[in-house]
Amino acid sequence: MIDWIIGALCALLIAGAAYWKKSLSLSGAVAAVMMGTVYYAAGNLFWFGILILFFVTSSIFSKLRGDRKAELEKSYAKSGRRDAGQVLANGGLGMAACILNALWPNPVWGYFFIGTMAAVTADTWATEWGGLSKRPPRSVVNWRVVPPGTSGGVSSLGSMAALIGAGVIGGAAWVLLRWTGGMQGAMQGLISIGLWKWIVIGGASGFAGAMADSLLGATVQKMFRCEVCGKIVEVGEHCGRPTAAARGWSWMNNDAVNLISSVAAGFIAWGLGAFLA
Repeated sequence: MIDWIIGALCALLIAGAAYWKKSLSLSGAVAAVMMGTVYYAAGNLFWFGILILFFVTSSIFSKLRGDRKAELEKSYAKSGRRDAGQVLANGGLGMAACILNALWPNPVWGYFFIGTMAAVTADTWATEWGGLSKRPPRSVVNWRVVPPGTSGGVSSLGSMAALIGAGVIGGAAWVLLRWTGGMQGAMQGLISIGLWKWIVIGGASGFAGAMADSLLGATVQKMFRCEVCGKIVEVGEHCGRPTAAARGWSWMNNDAVNLISSVAAGFIAWGLGAFLA
């Protein structure tokens, strides 16, 4: 019971600060408190620490040159202030892995968890830093120049940020495993993996997940056309008027794209972990 109380208090403190700084909406803050409590109580500092690292760095980067990125955010379904859907899309899979590991301990859940968190970190860092690029993005499908804010557009700055962010998650996994003394029983194998291997696991799986996110965004994600400026956007309203359906599958919104790409990254991390171990 004490772990649940500690987890709830820590999560409430962090989510409350994020809500105050307008990094989370009210629904997002509630979801974050629930998620953080489960991560700590069902897991330990390894799980909770990775979640906090993703959330804190992503929140900080979302505030960088906010004036310059404000116009781009009008085209995104997600923005700097995350709601419950975005919070669950980013951390829900990791929470599921944490719960499953508590019920059936196995290194698979640890690898999968790091892959999913590396992917959402890579995607978020790429979006925040890519929005500051002085060079126009290019389509991940045909490499043609596309307008800033186009779903599926990538830049060298954003791609570098994605790779670094994913690698940071892998490196943090190594640090936290040693800080907490590793895992008991079947999970003990995670601590035997060296630092560079964890960086490879996080970096490769997270970067692959971010690229999958861009590919889905450029091909099958539900997109809309602004009938005022003609821009292709992710939102149902732009330039003060409702937008019209342009392309993509009706159910494939931004949260679904994040979820699918995170699952892919989780399986990649699982395979890399099994191979490198």
